[in-house]
Amino acid sequence: MRLHTIDYVLWFTTPALMTVLAVAMYRRRLHKDYPYFFNYVIFQVLDFLIEFPLRNWENGYFYVYWTMRALSIAVSFAVLLEIFKDAFRPYEALRDLSVILFRWCALVVLLVAGMWAITSWRGTQIDNVTNAIFVVDRSVRMMQCGLVLFMLLFSEYLGISRRNVLFGIAVGFGFFAAVNMLVMTALTHQGVISKANLSRISGLAYIISTLMWLAYAVLPATARVGMKQAAEATHKWDRALDDARNPAPAVSLLDTMDQTVERLLYHRGDEVSVSIANRR
Repeated sequence: MRLHTIDYVLWFTTPALMTVLAVAMYRRRLHKDYPYFFNYVIFQVLDFLIEFPLRNWENGYFYVYWTMRALSIAVSFAVLLEIFKDAFRPYEALRDLSVILFRWCALVVLLVAGMWAITSWRGTQIDNVTNAIFVVDRSVRMMQCGLVLFMLLFSEYLGISRRNVLFGIAVGFGFFAAVNMLVMTALTHQGVISKANLSRISGLAYIISTLMWLAYAVLPATARVGMKQAAEATHKWDRALDDARNPAPAVSLLDTMDQTVERLLYHRGDEVSVSIANRR
């Protein structure tokens, strides 16, 4: 596909903004709070530095593109896990449950990708690998959209304000994921919008997401605070889950009888000592 000036502008704008974002995160020490997201930003810059010089190398660019796509998906999975863990950071039991559910979701996604690659056999191993990567990428986009919905519904209960960096990271990923899924759906209907324009729409959406991340990284952010009632409800859920995960040890009948006898004896001894003191 022949690239026009607008395509080069979109292509160059993304790594430039990512570089500024990486510098802003490093200066505000956000790279320590969100290391996987920081690595994701660095990876996007490296992706551009590797792919752009090879854009005219037809055969080699194909392998490089899909290799970097697979690595980007792996880093995106790590960022999603980081967001979930940080969202439930004050609640240990809920955090452990979210991590377990996320790992099972990741396993299901990989199994579905493998089955899709097998059932859509096209005769060449390269096509099967690219199909699997494509399915995993679609699944990651769906998870990112679900993450935004989760943040919008439960951020108040978790004490995450709309100006928190974590909220901005999730919304940025979700916005691009939603637009990207719409673009991929439009690609299946030839003739509605040209492929070149759809690619530009996807690139523009990613730039908007990057601007969101940059704004949250530069502007002052609020700490984790939530409504009192919502925070109390979340703590109750966390305590209930922790009690279910670590049940109290069962007390045997002999122990119960022994404790009852001790309470009666000590109680009677106290009464005797009190009566003697009164007589004196």
